[in-house]
Amino acid sequence: MSDGLLSKAATMEIPISSNGDAGSLPEDDGLEQDLQQVMVSGPNLNETSIVSGGYGGTAEGIIPTSAIKGSALHQPHASPAPGGDELVRGIAVEKFDIVKKWGINTYKCTKQLLSERFGRGSRTVDLELETQIELLRETKRKYEGILQLARALTAHLYSLVQTQHALGDAFADLSQKSPELQEEFGYNAETQKLLCKNGETLLGAVNFFVSSINTLVNKTMEDTLMTVKQYETARLEYDAYRTDLEELSLAPRDASTLCRLDTAQSHFQSHKDKYEKLRADVGIKLKFLEENKVKVMHKQLLLFHNAISAYFAGNQQQLEQSLKQFNIKLRPPGAEKPSWLEEQ
Repeated sequence: MSDGLLSKAATMEIPISSNGDAGSLPEDDGLEQDLQQVMVSGPNLNETSIVSGGYGGTAEGIIPTSAIKGSALHQPHASPAPGGDELVRGIAVEKFDIVKKWGINTYKCTKQLLSERFGRGSRTVDLELETQIELLRETKRKYEGILQLARALTAHLYSLVQTQHALGDAFADLSQKSPELQEEFGYNAETQKLLCKNGETLLGAVNFFVSSINTLVNKTMEDTLMTVKQYETARLEYDAYRTDLEELSLAPRDASTLCRLDTAQSHFQSHKDKYEKLRADVGIKLKFLEENKVKVMHKQLLLFHNAISAYFAGNQQQLEQSLKQFNIKLRPPGAEKPSWLEEQ
C-alpha cells in the first residue's frame, strides 16, 4: 500500500534534514503565519453563538439573568415556538461538526508543519514548480522597486512642470512691464512655455507606464500568488493526511484500525485531489503570467525609452508621436488641472 501512496507525477518527497533544511529552496514563512492565524481565529461561524454542553464555552456564551428580568421572567407560561428546540439543536450540532473538523485538520497540519521544521518528517516538493514560484516572488519584488522609482520620477517631473509654468508666467509679465528687456523676457517666456508643454506630454507617457506596471504587479502577479498560497496550504494538508495514513498502515490490523484506515484513505484521497488540482492551476497561471508579463513589458519599456529620449533631446515631434503610437491621450488645454494625468 505504501508504494501506491507515494507515487506522484512530477513530484518527490524530500526528507527534511536534522537542521530543517529542505535543500536550496527557501521556506515561505507566510504559510506558517497563515496557519497560526487560522489556529487563533478558528472556523468562521456566522450564526448565533451557541454553547453546546459547556465544552470549550466561555463567559461570552452566557446570558446573565439580569438581562431578561423584564421579559422572560414575567412570562412563565409563554410556550416556545413550534420546532424551536429542534432548530436550535440542529444549529448546535452543525456548529459542533464544523469545529470538530477544523480542530482535527488544524491539529494534523500543525503536527506536519512542526515535523518538517524540526527534521522529523518529509514534505512533497515539485522542484520545477517551486523554483518558478520563487522566481515569481523575486520578480515581483524587483518590479515593485521599479514601480516605486517610476512614481518618484512622476512626482519630480510634475514639480518641474509646475515650476516651469510659473516661471514662464513671470517672464511673460515682466516682458510687458520692462520695455528695455521685452525681447529677452519674451523669448524666455516662450521657451518655458514650450518646455512646460513637453513636460506634460512626458508625464502622460510616464503615468501610463506607472499605471500598467501597477496593474501587472498588484493585480496580475498578486492573483497568481493568491493561488500559490492556496496550493501551499493544500500541499501541507496533503502531506499531513499522507503521514497519518502511513502511520495507520503500520499499525496492527484489528477491526478498529481497519475502520480508521478506511476513513484515513478517504480523507487522503480528497486532499490529494485538491493538491493536484491546485498544482495544475498554479502551473497554468504561471505560464500565462509569464506570457502576459513579456507582452506588457515589451510595450511599456519601448514607450518609456522613446518618450524619455525624445524629451531630453528636445524633439517635440518625436515625443508626441510616442504617445500616439500607444494611444495615450492628454487632457485638453485649458483644463483647470495640469493635463499630464491620463485616467486609465
